[in-house]
Amino acid sequence: MITWKTPNFDFMRWRHAGLWLSTAINLLAVGSLAYQGLNFSIEFTGGTVVELAYEEPADLEKIRQALAGSDFGGGVVQNFGSPREVLLRLPPEHGVAAADASNKDVGARLAKLLPQAEVRRVEFVGPQVGEELAEEGVIASLIALTGILIYVMLRFTFKFSVGAIVATVHDVLVIVGFFSLTRMDFDLTALAAVLAVMGYSLNDTIVIFDRIRENFRSMRTAEPIKVMNISLNQTLSRTINTHVVTTLSVLSLFFLGGELIHGFATALILGIVVGTYSSIYVASAVVLALGATRQELLPMQKEGVEIDPRP
Repeated sequence: MITWKTPNFDFMRWRHAGLWLSTAINLLAVGSLAYQGLNFSIEFTGGTVVELAYEEPADLEKIRQALAGSDFGGGVVQNFGSPREVLLRLPPEHGVAAADASNKDVGARLAKLLPQAEVRRVEFVGPQVGEELAEEGVIASLIALTGILIYVMLRFTFKFSVGAIVATVHDVLVIVGFFSLTRMDFDLTALAAVLAVMGYSLNDTIVIFDRIRENFRSMRTAEPIKVMNISLNQTLSRTINTHVVTTLSVLSLFFLGGELIHGFATALILGIVVGTYSSIYVASAVVLALGATRQELLPMQKEGVEIDPRP
């Protein structure tokens, strides 16, 4: 039988540097969001949806190049139903009224630009729909954060819930800031990835918090920083195995999933890396900075039961 020795890394030695690094990255993300915002896709900004049909399987890359070099200025190109059917999502055109965005002029221009394609459908997506989606996305994120705060506070203590919330907000800011800095399209799949990363990161944090609580109760004379280090080392193998397997799955989506879920896969890959980091150097470090003690994690003493006299 093979037994693995528990490592003995001093994670908390670098907790102050980790918190300063996280603060700097978050400030950069907030600054980018305030200065240039996100590059929203047409699900949020509105635009035109066009359905094309080809006699042979369509070359999506050539279609993208043709749109990029035209007055349409690019757009999202994906297969729809079969390799011979293509769905275009074109951004709103400057100076074109919403009522005229889906008229025959768009179909005629596309027929001239892509002569081998048959234009089957042209529909306009109003910007008010995008505004509603953006508002609902923000509301969903706030509800999720509130639920995390209540859940962790009930399961652990308020100090632990603050650590979990700070780590979750940190992960969201890093991902959203990355999309802002790189000007990648932020679409509904990217928003879904952000919400998924919130849950994924929280799960890793809860596993570490559980071990910290157990060790606080069993290691009665150890300093909190020692308890944190031992807990992180004990959960390290589980963390590595989980994140390696998850990353391999997401990498397959990134390289083989196509452009439609490229933003989704990118956000997940970044979220896995950042979530692992934040569980150690944000969540645990914040709990330690807030002065978590063993007494706070002891179960409630029932009346009439003797207190354990062990040191």
